[in-house]
Amino acid sequence: MLYHLLYPLKEIFFGFNVFRYLTFRAAGASITAFLLSVLIGPLIYRKIKALRVSEDAVREHAPSLTKLHRSKKGTPTMGGLAILFSLLGSTLLWANLSNPYILLLLTVSIWLGLVGLLDDTLKFVMRSSRGLAASTKFLGQIIAGTGIALFLYFAPDWNKILTVPFLKNFNLELGLLYIPFVILVIVGSSNAVNLTDGLDGLAVGCVIMVAISYSILAYLTGHVKFSEYLKIPYVAGSGELAIFCSALVGAGLGFLWYNCHPAEVFMGDTGSLSLGGVIGTVAVLIHKELVLFIAGGIFVAEAFSVILQILSFKLTGKRIFLMSPLHHHFELKGWDETKVTIRFWIVGAILVFLSLSTLKLR
Repeated sequence: MLYHLLYPLKEIFFGFNVFRYLTFRAAGASITAFLLSVLIGPLIYRKIKALRVSEDAVREHAPSLTKLHRSKKGTPTMGGLAILFSLLGSTLLWANLSNPYILLLLTVSIWLGLVGLLDDTLKFVMRSSRGLAASTKFLGQIIAGTGIALFLYFAPDWNKILTVPFLKNFNLELGLLYIPFVILVIVGSSNAVNLTDGLDGLAVGCVIMVAISYSILAYLTGHVKFSEYLKIPYVAGSGELAIFCSALVGAGLGFLWYNCHPAEVFMGDTGSLSLGGVIGTVAVLIHKELVLFIAGGIFVAEAFSVILQILSFKLTGKRIFLMSPLHHHFELKGWDETKVTIRFWIVGAILVFLSLSTLKLR
C-alpha cells in the first residue's frame, strides 16, 4: 500500500524514491510485523483466553510426557491468528500488491490459516472431536498446493524445472510431473512445520531462520545481475518475495516474544499449517525446493521421525524412537525442554548457513 501511495510521489520529492528499493521495504516490513505482533498480539491472546481456547489435554497415551507437560495445560492456543494478522498486515503495507507472487502467498496464507483455524475451533472451542479428520485437513493442503501448481504450470514462460543444490547449470525439466512435485513440496512443508510445533518456541524459531534464508535467496533470484553471477535461475519479480519473508521474520519474532519458554500462548494449527505452506510456496516460486530440505532440515527430521516410527511399528512391532516427533524423543531421554529447543535451533542455524552456501559451492 505504501509502495503504491508514496513511490509515485518521487516526482514531487526525491526522498520517496526510497520506496523503490526492496531492501528498504523489506526492513520496514520486518519491523512493522514485529511491532504489530508484539503490540496487537496480546489483545488477540486475551480474547482467545477469554473464550477458553486452550490446550486442555496432553497426549493421554504417553503418561511420562503428560507429566513433563502438565504445566502447559490451560495455555491459550490459536495464537497463529496474531502471526497471520501481523504477516498479512505488514505485507499489504509494504509489498507491491500488483506482483502475482505476492498475491499467491497471501492467498495460501489465508486459505491454510482458515483450514488450521477450523481444526483448532473444532478441537478447542466446540470440543466435540479431535479436530478436523486427517483426510479433510490433508485435502485442504492439497487444494492449496494444486492451486499453486496449476497456476504456475499454465503461466506463460514459467520454467517447470528442478534445480539441484551444489550442481551448476544442472536443471531437470519436469514437464507434467511439475504439478505433483509442487503439491508435494507445499503439502509436505505444511505438515512438517505442524509436526515440529510441539515445544515452546521450537517451530516458530526454526521458521524465522528459514524465512531469513529465503528472504536472501528471493532477493538474489529476482536480481538480474546477481542471479547471472551466481548461475541461478532468474525469476522476474521474485525479489518482492523478500518483503514477504522479512515480514514473516518480524511476525515470528513478535510471536516468539510470548511463545518462548514458558509459553504464554501456542500458535496452534492456525499458525503452523499456514507458515509451513507459505515457506514451501516461496521455495517453489524461486526454484529452491531442494534447498528447503537443507534450510528446513529440522522440519524434515521431525517429519521423517514420524514416518519411520509408523513404518517400524507396523512392520516389526518395534519403535525406533521413544516417541515421535523427534523432539519428544529427546525429552523422554531426559533433556530439558529448553535444551531441546535451543539445540534444535543451533542445528537449524547451521543448516541455514549451509543452504546459503549452495549459492557458491557449485
